[in-house]
Amino acid sequence: MAAGRWLSYLRPHSNAVTPTALRLLIAAVSGAALSLSFTGFYLAIYAWICVGILMVALFGARPWIAFTCGFLHAVVFGITSEAWIATVLAVHGDIPPIASWGLLLMVVALWGIAAGVFAWLLNRLARRSVALACIAAPFIWVAAEFLHGKTPDIGFPWNLLGYSAAANIGLLQITSVTGVYGLSFLMMCFNSLLAWTDGAAAPRARTRVAIFASAAVGILLLYLVTPRLVPAATANHVARAVQLNFPEAPSYGNDWFQQHAAEMREVEQLSLRKDGANPDLLVWPEAPAPFSEEETPFATFASSLAIQFDHPFLAGTVEWRHAPAADGKPAGYQVPYNSAVLLDHQGQRVFTYDKIHLVPFGEYEPFPLIHQVVSSVSSEVGGFAKGSQYSIGQLPGGFTFGTFICYEAIFPGEIRNFANDGAELFINISNDGWFGRSAAAEQHLRMARVRAAENRRWIIRSTNNGLTAAIDPYGRMYRPLPPDVRAAANLPYDFRTDKTIYTRFGDWFAWLCVVVSFILFLWTFVERGAGENIAIPVVESPVVVLEPPLATARICRGESLDSHGGAVSLGTQSVRI
Repeated sequence: MAAGRWLSYLRPHSNAVTPTALRLLIAAVSGAALSLSFTGFYLAIYAWICVGILMVALFGARPWIAFTCGFLHAVVFGITSEAWIATVLAVHGDIPPIASWGLLLMVVALWGIAAGVFAWLLNRLARRSVALACIAAPFIWVAAEFLHGKTPDIGFPWNLLGYSAAANIGLLQITSVTGVYGLSFLMMCFNSLLAWTDGAAAPRARTRVAIFASAAVGILLLYLVTPRLVPAATANHVARAVQLNFPEAPSYGNDWFQQHAAEMREVEQLSLRKDGANPDLLVWPEAPAPFSEEETPFATFASSLAIQFDHPFLAGTVEWRHAPAADGKPAGYQVPYNSAVLLDHQGQRVFTYDKIHLVPFGEYEPFPLIHQVVSSVSSEVGGFAKGSQYSIGQLPGGFTFGTFICYEAIFPGEIRNFANDGAELFINISNDGWFGRSAAAEQHLRMARVRAAENRRWIIRSTNNGLTAAIDPYGRMYRPLPPDVRAAANLPYDFRTDKTIYTRFGDWFAWLCVVVSFILFLWTFVERGAGENIAIPVVESPVVVLEPPLATARICRGESLDSHGGAVSLGTQSVRI
């Protein structure tokens, strides 16, 4: 191939001349590069272009190659940005490394299938029109992200494309209307424009490049200008969030409180510290130790602490309750719930929330077969029961709040239920110590911030070892504590009663993308209309011969030229164009 033609090497060709190996290489490299928007320096630029590069590799490919490219892109992205899953399962789940990597591959393969379907459908559309495929791509991508997250039990909407742009406070405001899926849609529009610039046949290349450059300048201006337009949020309250920094342990002895008496005195002092901030709410993270209201040592300690603090105290606990007969177990057996409890200033429990969306393979085993496999290699996985109600708590003054625990923060459609049901404040408690020093804790926080902007609610986020923060209703973060330290922070917060479009109507935009994608899917199976596929009768006429190099065709009764100038019998009296 001539060196001067390398720019057009990936453009659509009727005979798919681009080598399959090169297409797969581009898919894998673009997936790995995309992960750089979610790790390290979190450079969003990769998320604006990497899917577009993938799309270029899809045009002109055979359908199964297109699917494989999408699948490979997603799997490589998942492995490079979420490798911490295998580490957590191996280190804290007591699962052999091979099995933990197998579970990671299963998790990322689910998104791989969704991305493969995206690529396959895009390839089918591109066979009719590259421009149409590029217009459709944002709708199909958002539909794939949304339906992947809706997969029962094992849906894992972690590191959606839009999260990489959420660091820009101006662009983040889109989510109050569309949810995070609106950001994914915007980024896919730019990716599609990149693919169209390379792959379209018209207008001429210079015009396409000019359009793309103009769009790039527009996005840059949005990055620079829109943050200045976002109003400041006023906070009239202060919460004391304590970062306990207890080490993760597979089990706890009966004498845990005796062994950790000094540490419990230390966190008590941090909770009650007088520093002039006058906090009116004390928040501890998701339970990192045997904290349970059923256990006398903790119940006594927590009640005393609330009384001394003289304001409400919310903490993560493990609550044991009787369950109905199920799975061959007798009625009345006790099951644990991952819970949050609120004690009033008199030390009395006045609110309980049980975590609804549990972590698959960590807090429960989603499928019986997988349960057998996981149980055969580890006894440390699963066991929690699911909550059933998006409970709304009440603070002094009649203010209301909703609490979500750890992993639940990544499900936008579920968190909006709290605001829609009347919560004026969000409290997010988490134990991210399981993540170690991986990128997961930062990824987790960046997803939680979007929940604040989607619903226009303050978030108080208290974690065991970081990242503890306050997030205002527009997504600004106040992060006063470094990770892996035992400390307390005074976090600003306030209450809001307004409801955003997203709070009221939920994932309407994502569902719209699903409907559009389904229509496009059906349309690819509809035969082209008469204007695109016309039968022209062949009329007997004298032979017309135009010799090469001027000859482009020779049509006579029952004959046509092949690509080498030879006569080929048509076998019919009409041809289709």
